Amino acid sequence: MARRPLPRALGSRLGGARPVGPRVLGSRIVSGGAAQIARSREIARTAADGAADVLHPLITIARGLRRLAGAARRRWADTPRERRGPALCLAAGGLLLLALIPYGPLLGLIALMGAAAWQGRERTPARSGPDPAESRRLQALYEALVPYFSVAEDPAPLFRHGGEWDTAFSECAFDANGRLTRLRVNYPAYFTDGEPQARARIEQLLHAKSGRGREYLFTWEEEANELLMTVLPALPATIAAQRFVTVPGETVLGFTDPDAVQRTVPVSDAGGAAQDAPAVVWRTGARSAEPHLLAVGTPGSGTSTLLRSIALQALQHGDVLIIEGGGGGEYACLTGRRGVLAVECGLSGALAGLEWAAHETERRLIAVNRARQTGRPAPEDVRRPLWILLDRPSVFGHLAAADGHTDPQQLLSVPLRHGRAAQVTVAVAEQFDGLESLAEPVRTYTRARVVLGAVSCEQAASVLGVQPHTTPVPAVPPGRGYARLGAGPVVRLQVPATPDPYDDAAAESHRRAVRGLLPERQDEGTPEPVRATARADG
Repeated sequence: MARRPLPRALGSRLGGARPVGPRVLGSRIVSGGAAQIARSREIARTAADGAADVLHPLITIARGLRRLAGAARRRWADTPRERRGPALCLAAGGLLLLALIPYGPLLGLIALMGAAAWQGRERTPARSGPDPAESRRLQALYEALVPYFSVAEDPAPLFRHGGEWDTAFSECAFDANGRLTRLRVNYPAYFTDGEPQARARIEQLLHAKSGRGREYLFTWEEEANELLMTVLPALPATIAAQRFVTVPGETVLGFTDPDAVQRTVPVSDAGGAAQDAPAVVWRTGARSAEPHLLAVGTPGSGTSTLLRSIALQALQHGDVLIIEGGGGGEYACLTGRRGVLAVECGLSGALAGLEWAAHETERRLIAVNRARQTGRPAPEDVRRPLWILLDRPSVFGHLAAADGHTDPQQLLSVPLRHGRAAQVTVAVAEQFDGLESLAEPVRTYTRARVVLGAVSCEQAASVLGVQPHTTPVPAVPPGRGYARLGAGPVVRLQVPATPDPYDDAAAESHRRAVRGLLPERQDEGTPEPVRATARADG
């Protein structure tokens, strides 16, 4: 049988160089057909995409009409039978009114198409559950909690090796970087959640596994056997000293979390924007349960800033006596101001000032007692509050012991014991290295406590009486710490920025705010002192 000749095109493509076998020829024919099929598929796909783009509005409106019809059907099914008749009459009346008004049907059609287009739009599906990376992180956290939340006697343990994390974690949330920001843990009922040591172990583990460098709040719900871990945002440090909206006898120590207190104070931030900030308000006076304050911090934590803020607020309604043991001249801006009785930096001046304060407290008590016996109100000078601000008294204690003088802290016994009835308030600031040298009256009668700086839970508990419910962070801005008023809860605290107005290292806006709050000088001809710029705020 004679072979058929090759096609002319194929023969020219082969070039006639040498004869090609039937197997090679068949493979080339198959590859050419596959390429043509691929090109056909690409053309069809392009045509389908173009048609989808052209028909996209119609598809969207059709999808929206279907959703509107489904919603109307569900609403009709949920309507009681006795209300269906009035509903039909109302709908028919509306359609009739729409048909009678000019351009009514056209407007109704446009409104229907607009509602259908809005309902039929493509919506981004809501994210449900964590992604694979977050699931692996939760599983690792679940495995780490197994030794603490399981016992060998439990026949159906909630935490077991190889178990699923979703059986124990009922709620979780992550930030943009994939780090945990919220976690609710269900633990077995036999876990000893009433023991502080057992709680501390769980909190330490969650803190380490969820990422260090952030502040966590742990809320134990013993009745429901649940633990809620929340990452707290940083407190705003842009609020400077200003005239706070308070009544006489109230002092704003700083600002805290919105859910920690029930009172807000209108303030202005560094940019001048007004806002309502949750404030820690310390109440003093005859009916105060914590009339005196003790603030302890690390060097540079802002204890002097806190006393300076208290002094500026106290000068609105009372007189202030300042005793500074640090010797850095932190309160020189108050020297000679109206309402400032004295600013003492030496041992002799401190002894004289505190001795006068003790006699003044006794005089006020006698005047109040005589006024009550005669049925008259207390004199005006007795009702005017007197504030005694003592910064770092341990320094004076060492100097007094070396010189054979009385410790100035012993002279605070009378103001601390009887100051509430005599309108005398004492605020003491000390550093942790001098905490042991504080006298017993200072430790006993200062029931309002503040801790500032990057401190451990044990250090905070030594001052506040209980450990804070948040984890400590390694670095905090000046004025950041914790506060506890009496037997109340421990709250986070950020002291308003109140720098020394003579310190050039501070922000100009904050220095200007402090200068605006300073009272006028008693002697306007006295020049302002020149201060050194490089200094640490104690």
